[in-house]
Amino acid sequence: MSQKQRTIAKAVTLKGAGLHTGLDVEMTFKPAPENFGYRFQRVDLKDKPIVHAIVENVVDTSRSTVIEENGARVGTVEHVLSAAYGLQVDNLLIEINAPETPILDGSAKYFVQAILEAGIVEQQAEKKYYVVSNNISYSDEELGIELMTFPDEEFSINVMIDYNSSVLGNQYATLNSLKEYKEQISGCKTFVFLRELEFLLKNNLIKGGSLDNAIVILDKNVSQEELDHLADLFHKPRITVKSQSYLNPSDLHFPNEPARHKLLDLLGDLALVGHPIKGKILATRPGHASNVEFAKKIKQIIKEGSKNPIPHVNLNAKPLMDINQIKKILPHRPPFLLVDKILSMTKTEIIGLKNITMNESFFVGHFPDEPLFPGVLQIEAFAQVGGILVLSSVPDPENYITYFMKIENVKFRAKVVPGDTLIFKCEIASPIRRGIVSMTGFGFVGDKIVMEGEMMAQITKTK
Repeated sequence: MSQKQRTIAKAVTLKGAGLHTGLDVEMTFKPAPENFGYRFQRVDLKDKPIVHAIVENVVDTSRSTVIEENGARVGTVEHVLSAAYGLQVDNLLIEINAPETPILDGSAKYFVQAILEAGIVEQQAEKKYYVVSNNISYSDEELGIELMTFPDEEFSINVMIDYNSSVLGNQYATLNSLKEYKEQISGCKTFVFLRELEFLLKNNLIKGGSLDNAIVILDKNVSQEELDHLADLFHKPRITVKSQSYLNPSDLHFPNEPARHKLLDLLGDLALVGHPIKGKILATRPGHASNVEFAKKIKQIIKEGSKNPIPHVNLNAKPLMDINQIKKILPHRPPFLLVDKILSMTKTEIIGLKNITMNESFFVGHFPDEPLFPGVLQIEAFAQVGGILVLSSVPDPENYITYFMKIENVKFRAKVVPGDTLIFKCEIASPIRRGIVSMTGFGFVGDKIVMEGEMMAQITKTK
């Protein structure tokens, strides 16, 4: 079943400090139109420039994911994007008056709450999923990092982390469905090892960091003097810790919260692909740098796929329409009914199938010694598939018929012969007006394009 794109119903604002800059930040989520994606707008800068949240705009992954476009930069975008992706919101304008998003409590919880407070609304356009058809992987053998995605009918993530720490050993986290995101993932805080804190502070980072927005892991024995020194650097009250542990154990929501937060980050970085994903993802020791490289590989495959529109269909699955259902929509009958199955259909796209057998009568003369499926009949089959899409938009298709008005830019790229399964993918090129419809389409045998063309037809009522 197709799904609609979603945005929010009204604007909602959050305020807080930036993790690294310590600046006071005001950020507003606003509704956005269909096919808008995620965009940040730096309202504090001249001309209020837009920064598209896409993987091509990532400029830094050392401590967070930072994007930049035309000189305007936004840092620590991963928690915000994770919240939007996890709630299946597709289109969002995010106004911000600083170079970094607010860290709040170090999780995505408050971003989720803000989006839900604004209300999520469906739009008219269909979601544009990237459906994983082949395994994709990224690895860094030296660091023991590996990210992979596999074909699956749904979206899920499994994450494993290992820091060789007595406190934070091997941990696993799983998200089997985005429906689990709010309760199982969104509230999980970022984490840092105590040994890293002084380095970060001396490098002018984490000015907005505190025990309120990060889990601090103490995985070695330190003196009380060292703890007091760090507390003074943070301008925080001095604390006493007697053993290796978390400095703020009461803040843990789950025993494996660090692994869950890594999953949260991965989801936010994958949002930069620009399409929701249908597939299974396995990640070992992920981090922002590897997440972004993995997202770039996925994005590149999507770009290559857009140049080659081969539909990925399961020929063993139950068809959306069989021949008897097709006959209820089309007026054609054998020997001129040239569609055997409809495999999938949305409001603007349809995929249909024609099995080519030697029993077709025209093979007697076309040609006796080299049977070929005639190009003119390929065009007719393409038109019939498109006709099913158009006629399915009216409540009484049996009372309508479609007539050719124009055929253009037809190309035949390869022979179609007995034994082939010919797959047609047709799309509506522009909105239907006054009963006139324009369509583009391709015919495939396996992974090869065998024909393509454009047509215009008129829908006419017969009764």
